[in-house]
Amino acid sequence: MAAKNIYDMTEGKPTVLLFNFAVPMLIGNLFQQFYNIIDAMIVGNYVSANALGAVGATGSITFLFFSLSFGLSSGIGIIVSQYFGAKDDENLMRTIANSVYILFVASLIMSVIGVVLARPILIALKTPAAILEDAVIFMQVTCGGIMAVAAFNGVAAILRALGDTKNPLVFLILSCAINIVLDLLFVIEFHMGVFGVGIATVISQALAAIACIIYAIIKIPYFQIPREYFRIDKDILMKSIRIGIPVALQNSLIAFSCIFLQMIVNEFGEVVVSANTAVGRFEQLVQQPFNSLGAAMSTFTGQNIGAGKLERVKKGLRSGTMMCAVFSLIMLPVAYLGGGVIMRMFVDDVQVINFGAQALKITSVFYFALGMIYVIRGLLNGAGDSTYAMMNGVVEVIGRVGFAKPLTMIPAIGVWGIWYTTGVTWCLTAVISIIRYAGGKWKRKSLNYSVKMH
Repeated sequence: MAAKNIYDMTEGKPTVLLFNFAVPMLIGNLFQQFYNIIDAMIVGNYVSANALGAVGATGSITFLFFSLSFGLSSGIGIIVSQYFGAKDDENLMRTIANSVYILFVASLIMSVIGVVLARPILIALKTPAAILEDAVIFMQVTCGGIMAVAAFNGVAAILRALGDTKNPLVFLILSCAINIVLDLLFVIEFHMGVFGVGIATVISQALAAIACIIYAIIKIPYFQIPREYFRIDKDILMKSIRIGIPVALQNSLIAFSCIFLQMIVNEFGEVVVSANTAVGRFEQLVQQPFNSLGAAMSTFTGQNIGAGKLERVKKGLRSGTMMCAVFSLIMLPVAYLGGGVIMRMFVDDVQVINFGAQALKITSVFYFALGMIYVIRGLLNGAGDSTYAMMNGVVEVIGRVGFAKPLTMIPAIGVWGIWYTTGVTWCLTAVISIIRYAGGKWKRKSLNYSVKMH
């Protein structure tokens, strides 16, 4: 099959391919984070600093509930990329067809659990009383919209697996624009508070999902699937689950570790919660080039392993590492020296600004380690190394759970142990990822390992 927007990464220079793939995705991610920043600015300035803290306090928890559909989407994308590289059109289309059942069931289950258990979970996490009610509302609304998020991410993951990052970008930009307009309308005009912010997010995601699905069916031949391919295929379902569940568990474990760290943050009160939220919003922006590069590495690896081109995967890693180093060196002085200016974008509370600026001085020196996690994670996940996915999640749990409390209990470190824990966890995870890659087991994880690698 051939289509204008499908991008074969099994031929050509790896650096150029990775760059061309990553840039549209980066633009989309930046728009998404731009929305998150605008969202935080609207909440922090037009509702209250406590409302900003409430939104931030649910971030890791909602990510935990979203992680199953995110992981399954990634697993489906990995399978699609490998079948695409192997030129196996029939199994590729069967995978897309069966992904509908997987994502629907997973998102429905997690949505119901998230809505029902929002309050008890937030209470168990010692969410400060001043922000508890807003946090419950925001979590229930966003978890109620998991199905819309899963639909968009599922289709986008498949398009990216086929090398198409430009069109998911268009729909993501559309979603962000709608989100910002609805935020302003619901919060400033209708005074709906964090409930309005949550509803705006769900509506915009639903519209993006619908538009993306319509586009894919009309324009991408692989989505023009014969009816018989929609029969449940146990082999494809098991492959999707075998790869997708470990990635989902990886995300869940990372989310769990962040939740544990959020518990430590909550113990220091509203000011530190708000500062940590603002720092998190900025560092989500910093992570987007790394995230985009990691996604490019995943598709590049999946397609080339599917085609049996192992040496190209290694060349791709060298290119990815170089790109990661360049961006890390650019962002270090921005975050280290400009922390006060960055924090003022979110809040006008002097204490929050001072805490956040100092926190950025700590975490910014670890940005290269953070970037390498994304690069190697993208490669190993693209290869279908499900064992690594679990290892990655476990290591992040060990880092945040193992260091957070002890570091904050050291008098000379105190509250700053929160952000030292983040940096140490990034370094530990990067080292384990490099060790896993060097071990070489990822070379035997392809769906078509019987194909001779060369």
